Amino acid sequence: MTAARFEAWHGTTILSVRKGNEVVIVGDGQVSAGDTVMKGNARKVRPLAKGDVIAGFAGATADALALAERLEGKLEQYPKQLTRACVELAKDWRTDRYLRRLEAMMIVADTDVTLTLVGTGDVLEPEEGVVGIGSGGNYALAAAQALYDSDLSAEEIAKKAMAIAADICIYTNSNLTIEKLASTT
Repeated sequence: MTAARFEAWHGTTILSVRKGNEVVIVGDGQVSAGDTVMKGNARKVRPLAKGDVIAGFAGATADALALAERLEGKLEQYPKQLTRACVELAKDWRTDRYLRRLEAMMIVADTDVTLTLVGTGDVLEPEEGVVGIGSGGNYALAAAQALYDSDLSAEEIAKKAMAIAADICIYTNSNLTIEKLASTT
């Protein structure tokens, strides 16, 4: 396999649904290089900050893990302040030469807020309770938005939306990792 072939890595669908007192982030497990599935059970969603925050990432795996590690550090600096930790990470992302080269995006959530961190150093909060990133992110997002007003829970919406995305996007599979948080209020 040539080095040029490795530059064509694809395959991430990350979706977050916030509904009622529950927030869910779900990610598929597929990693593809060109037209080849390289791995079907990658774990792209994980808890951070001792389980108080959940995160899903898209993009280059090493870059995404580096960002997750940096975010963990910010969350240690600013405990229980996800928005502030993300803004501080975004500041670093814009100014740090190493971080500026990272090719990754993240969706992060705690019991109060869902945010998307993007490579330009932006921190975005979705207008509605739904956000998607990655190659199948728009398919999953559209499906979740269509299901949002139903009686389904956040987790049920996320699972159904990811199944729809997996049926449409060749870079998305049905091997899901799901993390959720529920507020007590």
